[in-house]
Parts: sequence; C-alpha cells; structure tokens
Amino acid sequence: MKMTSAQAAKLLRQLNDELQTLQLRESNSSTFIAALQEDIETVRPDYSFAEMRTAQAELQRKIRRLKHAVNVFNTTTVIPGFDMTIDEMLVYLPQLTRDCGVLSVMKDAMPKVRERSSYSGAAVIDYRYANYDIAEAGECYTALSEALAKAQTALDLVNNTVEFEVEL
Repeated sequence: MKMTSAQAAKLLRQLNDELQTLQLRESNSSTFIAALQEDIETVRPDYSFAEMRTAQAELQRKIRRLKHAVNVFNTTTVIPGFDMTIDEMLVYLPQLTRDCGVLSVMKDAMPKVRERSSYSGAAVIDYRYANYDIAEAGECYTALSEALAKAQTALDLVNNTVEFEVEL
C-alpha cells in the first residue's frame, strides 16, 4: 500500500495502541482470582494463550515493517532545496532550534550590565560586557529563524505529499 510519512505515523500510533490494548487485556485475563467457594469456570475470563500470542506477534510484525519502511524513506528521500535527506533534516532542525535559542538571548542582551555583587558593602562594582556585536547577533537570529521555518515547511510538505510503498 502507498502512504505518506504523515499517514504512516498515524497508522503506527494506531498499531501501537492496538498492541498496548492487547497487552493490557492479556495482563488482566491471563490470570484470575477466585474464592474457594466459587465455581472457577463461572469467574474464568475469556483468554486464549495461543490466540493472544498470534495477535500480538502479528501487530509487532506490522509495526516493524512500517517503521522499516519509514526509515528507508527517511534515509533515501531528499528534501527539495536543502540537499539533505529527511533523516539529516531531523538532525538539522534541533540544531537550528538550539542555535536560535542561543541567538535569541544574545540579540536581547545589553552592551553593558551591572552585576550583582556577592560582597555586601563592597566598593567595587562589576559590569558584564557583551563581547560581540549585538546587532549582528540579531541579524543572525533572524536569518536562522527564517531558515528554521523554511526547513520545517519543506519537511512538512514532503511528509504530507510524498508517498512510499509499505507492505504490511
């Protein structure tokens, strides 16, 4: 079947939810408690070891195949305009985000700031000076923010439009 990365992510969530439900059902029904005076067969929950193993194994197989197909897609699909694959982009985006965070603080800095003295009554006043061009940091922040937005948009476009084959 053909699907986009976004569709695959939704299907993967669904399959993982189904697996978790089966595992919870197994946990709740593979053993049970009965009082001595109760007829065990009337309180025994419906449970088949073989059927449960088969159902879980099938879901796990589908999850593996789907994740593999997404991984292959991510390592072979190049993002237009960025000359990098999706898996490279998934590393690049957090790098840009971190750099934007650093530059956001730097662009908002004051050229000279009085430091709080840890010595009470000290006659010496300390100042912290920006050791860089604050305007340049602001320009760099703006450029990186724009690059981040462009990269995210390009990745979203590929994830929502480019289809790949998945055999479940």
